[in-house]
Amino acid sequence: MPDNQNAVQLRPISLVGLMGAGKTTLGKKLANHFNIPFVDSDIEIEKTAGCSIADIFELYGEKEFRRLEYQVIRRLLMDQPIVLATGGGAFIHTKTRNLLKEKTRTIWLHCELDIILQRIAHHTHRPLLNSGDKKDILSSLMSERYPIYAEAELTIPCQQSKIELTLDKIIFTLENSDKMYTLPVDLPGSPYNIHIGTHILEQAGSLLYPLLSVKKVYILVDETVAAYHLDTLTTSLRATQISTEIFVIPSGESTKSLKHYEDLTHKLLEKKIERQTPIIAFGGGVTGDLGGFIASTILRGVPFIQMPTTLLSQVDSSVGGKTGINTAFGKNLLGTFYQPLIVISDTHLLRTLPKRELKAGYAEIVKAGLINDPLLFKWCETYGSSLLEYDPNLLSQAVQKACSFKTDIVLQDQFERNAKGRNLLNLGHSLGHIIEAELGYNGCILHGEAVALGCCLIFKLCTQMNCCPPEDTERVVNHFRSVGLPVSLQDLKTPLHASKLMSHLLHDKKIKNGKVSFVLVNGIGKTFISQEVKEKELLLLLRENGAQ
Repeated sequence: MPDNQNAVQLRPISLVGLMGAGKTTLGKKLANHFNIPFVDSDIEIEKTAGCSIADIFELYGEKEFRRLEYQVIRRLLMDQPIVLATGGGAFIHTKTRNLLKEKTRTIWLHCELDIILQRIAHHTHRPLLNSGDKKDILSSLMSERYPIYAEAELTIPCQQSKIELTLDKIIFTLENSDKMYTLPVDLPGSPYNIHIGTHILEQAGSLLYPLLSVKKVYILVDETVAAYHLDTLTTSLRATQISTEIFVIPSGESTKSLKHYEDLTHKLLEKKIERQTPIIAFGGGVTGDLGGFIASTILRGVPFIQMPTTLLSQVDSSVGGKTGINTAFGKNLLGTFYQPLIVISDTHLLRTLPKRELKAGYAEIVKAGLINDPLLFKWCETYGSSLLEYDPNLLSQAVQKACSFKTDIVLQDQFERNAKGRNLLNLGHSLGHIIEAELGYNGCILHGEAVALGCCLIFKLCTQMNCCPPEDTERVVNHFRSVGLPVSLQDLKTPLHASKLMSHLLHDKKIKNGKVSFVLVNGIGKTFISQEVKEKELLLLLRENGAQ
């Protein structure tokens, strides 16, 4: 086996696409890079038959050619890893396509019409193109074949640039797609996968295509994300013949409102949205919550796709199917449980996230450890500072750990009906939400910052109530403080009144018989639900932490 072979080459690589896509040229260079053989299936077919492909078609017909093509490709894939350039019609044949998808890493070299026309302008050995106008023939072939090519594992756009750039793109994509982590969420009646990895947004079209009965999507994207990443997403979707309609919304928590909900639903209805046409939420938690609520209610439910772009949304809000919008009475008081069709979390997108937003998302990872995973909290203490310096490996690990944690809980309690189940995910949220509500969701405190502060307040409260060791509270407060997250109301630099904060608790979703159900702690990783928190204890806590 070649010395430089690694996990990328353990399986053969097959290149599919139309004539002129560069399968032979790129295939040879790719094989040379990985030091494995290059094979052209058409040449091998001619060797086996002892005549040209044109002669096979003329003498025996296409059915016999496809049978021979399948046999030759199956033989070629039985030995050592290779780079295989296939004929333009090979992947269209169902039996051959299934063989290639099973035995190889299939790569579609996607080319626009003008590029192919330019590349084959002087070709005279293409019988398929000699029967009429080349542009018309190629357009027809694209309409027929591109939707099937889209079933390839990877899609590589081939631009009018140096072929070395396309080669680099193939190698980079192969190496990074190998690192994609897929977490199945096996909910009865609505199972889906969470895909986590770096640069996987570029493969969104390939991931979505097999799931869509209608090859069209409506994309809800906030203006900040649109400026950075929308072109990457639409290019990937366009390559797999998925058409798009774009709705750009303002960034910020204030967008999760009845006003924006009404405005967007009216626009979608004006566009005559159909029940099988998905809505993609491409952005942070605000976009996901709003998009999910719209998808769950318009036409009584259309498919919903989550593409979270912030750490907070990747580790928390995109997992579990909660949707919602805010009202004057509090956060997420209008909402539904509505599971997505798929979640695609590209951790490479986090590099454009401001440090403050990254820290806010990190708070939810710490929260997961505090609920029932002391080892995860210890991992945060060890690696948190490095993760917040945008370490790509640690970011991917963190998203995987947090999603796995939350998925386990959601599978046990999808609709938050078990006191010891999904309700535990609200650690720090009741107190965090009242702070957000009192500040009017004005950006003075981010949701993740409020969760961090809420967790610190709960640990302090439980130590005050003599049910949590003070050393555990000290560890929690010290860790949040060490990464620059708020641990006291005094850190907000905004005067808050304890009585006003307490009034917001009256609108808490977890009220039962007039009492708020708090997630309390006996220590790190030891949570429980209680309605026995007295008002005077909360007032004392708030005032000792800076409220007036």
